[in-house]
Amino acid sequence: MMFRRSRPAPVPSQAKIAPEVTVATEGRQSFAQINAFKIGLLGALGVLVALVIGGIVSQLGTVLVYVGVALFIALGLDPLVSRLSKRMPRGLAIGVVFGIVVAVLAGLLLTIIPIIVGQTSNLITDLPGYFTSLQNAEWVKNLEQQLSGVVSVDDIIKNVQSFFSPDKILGIGGGLLAVGAGVASGITGTVIVLILTLYFLASLRSMKRIVYRFVPATKRSGFAEITEQITQAVGRYVVGQIALALVNGVLSFIFLTIIQAPLPVLLAFIAFLLSLVPLVGTVTGSAIIVLISLFASPLTALVAAIYYLVYMQVEAYILSPRIMNRAVSVPGAVVVIGAVAGGTIGGVLGALVAIPIAASAIIIIEKVVFPQQDAK
Repeated sequence: MMFRRSRPAPVPSQAKIAPEVTVATEGRQSFAQINAFKIGLLGALGVLVALVIGGIVSQLGTVLVYVGVALFIALGLDPLVSRLSKRMPRGLAIGVVFGIVVAVLAGLLLTIIPIIVGQTSNLITDLPGYFTSLQNAEWVKNLEQQLSGVVSVDDIIKNVQSFFSPDKILGIGGGLLAVGAGVASGITGTVIVLILTLYFLASLRSMKRIVYRFVPATKRSGFAEITEQITQAVGRYVVGQIALALVNGVLSFIFLTIIQAPLPVLLAFIAFLLSLVPLVGTVTGSAIIVLISLFASPLTALVAAIYYLVYMQVEAYILSPRIMNRAVSVPGAVVVIGAVAGGTIGGVLGALVAIPIAASAIIIIEKVVFPQQDAK
């Protein structure tokens, strides 16, 4: 029997394989090009949407600040409303508290604000006279002689006088029209904040219940407990800071009247307003008051400086611990960073809102983040 030798299967030539490989390679390249185009297009659309959202948030910055201020005021008034609601219906308690707030604000607008406006106008008008009397003061002349050849005190006073001239002040404010528009905007903002505060007071509990519904039922009780702690601490913080500012304003008015400082009502209002921003505001307001007191006499400015140095120690070690003992304590560095960041974003209102936000963040870190890390 003869066996035929099996021939090996023919191997396809390279010429036959090359077109198939080329087609597959071209398909991969075109697929990669399509994917790259899609990724680039989606990335560009994402950047465009982010820019649009950023622009919208920037345009709504003032409205968001109004909402934040109204919410924090409502949180500050809610403990008082809760106490009154034990003796009367909650709606009536809200009406009583809100009526008191409106009455106090109206009293300020009708009594103190006109005095402040008049004294501010007098300050701008009398600034040249203040600088002239300062240049002719005996102690300035003696200081000029002692620093002769080193620095010219007279030139410094003239430069400061030129900077704070009435025309320059109005120019910084944008002119009379801009100042009037700013006043009108402030009044409008106050009305908006009051209306929002009333709505938040009336619907604070329902707002909380709606927020709780977004949390899974298994974690809802813990979330509600932490939220209540945050709202109560923020409310106490707001009330405590307003109380400290009132103490500073009233004591400043009494003290400045006794030492016969210029424009005591205006300076006391500056002390109250800036004291609403903790730590930074008290120091800034004290420096402004001391500098304006310098126009009266160096002794008046020195006495004012000593008083505010003593007051800041009393506030830090006696008043603040007693008034803010139940509120969350915010570290000084966080206060400074928050005040600067909030002031940059939203001005004075932004600085006021930034501190309670920092207090809320501290509570969340202490009650949520740290326990989770300790449990690991």
